[in-house]
Amino acid sequence: MTTLLATPGFVDAHIHPDKTTWGSGWLSRTPARTLTDLIGNDLRAQLAYQDSVEERAYALMKHAVLNGTMAMRAHVDVAPQIGLSNIHGVRAAAERLAPFLDVQVVAFPQFGLLSNPGTLDLMEASLSEGADLVGGIDPESLDGDLHGHLDAVYGLANKHGRNLDIHLHDDGAKGLAQLRVIAQRTVDEGMQGRVNIGHGFALCDASQPGIGPTLDALAEAGIWMATCALGADPVPDLDLMERHGVQVALGSDGVRDAWSPFGTGSMMDRAHLLGYRTGASTDAELERCFRLATSAGAELVGAPAVGSFSGAGSRDRLEFRANSIPELVVDRPAPTRVVRGGQTATLSD
Repeated sequence: MTTLLATPGFVDAHIHPDKTTWGSGWLSRTPARTLTDLIGNDLRAQLAYQDSVEERAYALMKHAVLNGTMAMRAHVDVAPQIGLSNIHGVRAAAERLAPFLDVQVVAFPQFGLLSNPGTLDLMEASLSEGADLVGGIDPESLDGDLHGHLDAVYGLANKHGRNLDIHLHDDGAKGLAQLRVIAQRTVDEGMQGRVNIGHGFALCDASQPGIGPTLDALAEAGIWMATCALGADPVPDLDLMERHGVQVALGSDGVRDAWSPFGTGSMMDRAHLLGYRTGASTDAELERCFRLATSAGAELVGAPAVGSFSGAGSRDRLEFRANSIPELVVDRPAPTRVVRGGQTATLSD
């Protein structure tokens, strides 16, 4: 017999709502073999979109709310090519959803920080125009200057009292070496517990000789990792991460944008994909996937509505027709009810 199951809300710890085509027409994607190709395709697509950032972001974020997301960390592009329009658009969409969704905006230098002149000044300006965190991306392979990139992003974060979230796609020994530098820099700057690594593909190959010491350095620095279980991207060995004390949260990454036609904005779907990609089969393993999509993400982004969940009587909760969390992760239903502040979340355009 199916019962009513109450759970904490979802947290999307890594999403790009400014890039989405959600609610718009179909986007035919150009083949890309490298990160540089993907970034170039992304910029061209963004400049050609007919619908505004606010409308596209709102459509996706509204859908996420109705599927149980109560908080998200949104990485939003900042660059001379687009100015601060994406920051303004996502912030405007977030304000329309404020009773139901907590949104952290990361100023994200997708097209390069030092290598794209003018970006650093815009990054700083964004922190007074809607951005909450400082973002970074591939200091060596994209920007070509590991220490200069870190000087810039840690400098901005410390100057303005903000946390830091760095995309790192580089894998292998090169990626691990950068992670150890980031860990040491975090300790040196006194920013323990205030830095997250997005993707962290170098951490997803347990056979790398330097993986253990790197994970230990990250744990000592209190650095989080956000994984997305997207497509063919590598995923971490969650047991290994736990043994070394590195905290992990789960996100959507891009949703139906120039990078990929896939994604739904549902963190239930994402928990299911993480379980599938990591070979979860036991109840404990499936429950862990759900936890990474809820309470772990809440701890990373500071989402009290999720973190204070107290059971069926909680003023912020999801309700499902299901018997257990493992069953939810496998069946991935939408919630029958989303409750925020004691009220059922209902949204209209």
